[in-house]
Amino acid sequence: MDEGLGTHIPVLPEQVLTLLEPKAGEVYVDATAGLGGHAVLIAERLGASGTIVLNDLDAQNLERAEARLRESGFQGEVKSIHGSFADLPRKLEEMGIRADLVLADLGFASNQVDDPERGLTFRGDGPLDMRLDRSRGVTAAEIVNGYDEGELADIIYQYGEERASRRIASAIVRRRKEQPFETTGDLAEVVRRAAGPPPKGRKRIDRATRTFQAIRIAVNGELESLEMLLVQIERGAKRAEAGEGWLNLGARVGVISFHSLEDRPVKRAFVAMASEGLAERVTRKPAIADEAEESVNPRSRSAKFRVIKVLRANEPDRR
Repeated sequence: MDEGLGTHIPVLPEQVLTLLEPKAGEVYVDATAGLGGHAVLIAERLGASGTIVLNDLDAQNLERAEARLRESGFQGEVKSIHGSFADLPRKLEEMGIRADLVLADLGFASNQVDDPERGLTFRGDGPLDMRLDRSRGVTAAEIVNGYDEGELADIIYQYGEERASRRIASAIVRRRKEQPFETTGDLAEVVRRAAGPPPKGRKRIDRATRTFQAIRIAVNGELESLEMLLVQIERGAKRAEAGEGWLNLGARVGVISFHSLEDRPVKRAFVAMASEGLAERVTRKPAIADEAEESVNPRSRSAKFRVIKVLRANEPDRR
């Protein structure tokens, strides 16, 4: 989903094609369709006999992805599902769809990040929203202005790995008693003052970055959804040999993560599946962007891509 500034460039395009190995006539499930960048790439390999399922929390981007896919000339079947990827396996089973390829890109589309109205970053001053699905759910403003100090500190520490979480939470509570937070710029300013200079040895990123990440993760339930998806991947792999569930035998499943809170559970789940004989680890170490891609698409710098292939029961992981 994470696509470059203004150009809609999907991250790790060559690695996605090489490691997922799409073939003519297969079923590709894009769990985080974004603006359709990866789907268009893979569509070229699937051909007119292929099927693509697009899923996204953002209804507007889902429409854009489907339109872009059609404009690319893809003649195969296209299905769109609006919602969290945590619910996607269940919906696929209900539709009788079994996947040969699955990709979950946990980043954000460029139009989401660059739109101040989304409130996902503090680069532009916008409302404190942060919801990917703006039709439902709690907003960042409701969390910042409504949660008690302890809850805020826990969110900032657990989801942002921010050492100054208690100072920041205390500063937020003191300030909101005088005036509720309404904009991203307002919140960022208070967080920076409370956080102080970065700890020695840490990269000099903006001191509001980790807190914004934490609140965004809490708003969208990102880690809970990821854990649910990983559980469903394991269950799908267990049922694949019997011709049941949502994954075909031999299905290639990939996840692109952008920070350690995402990458750790993916690695843990994939290693466990391999040790159980359910999957082969196509990537022992995550695939990452090279310097050429980083220069064109800076957001690819933190991307890590892990892939597994569903095996027959008790078939050894040869890698």
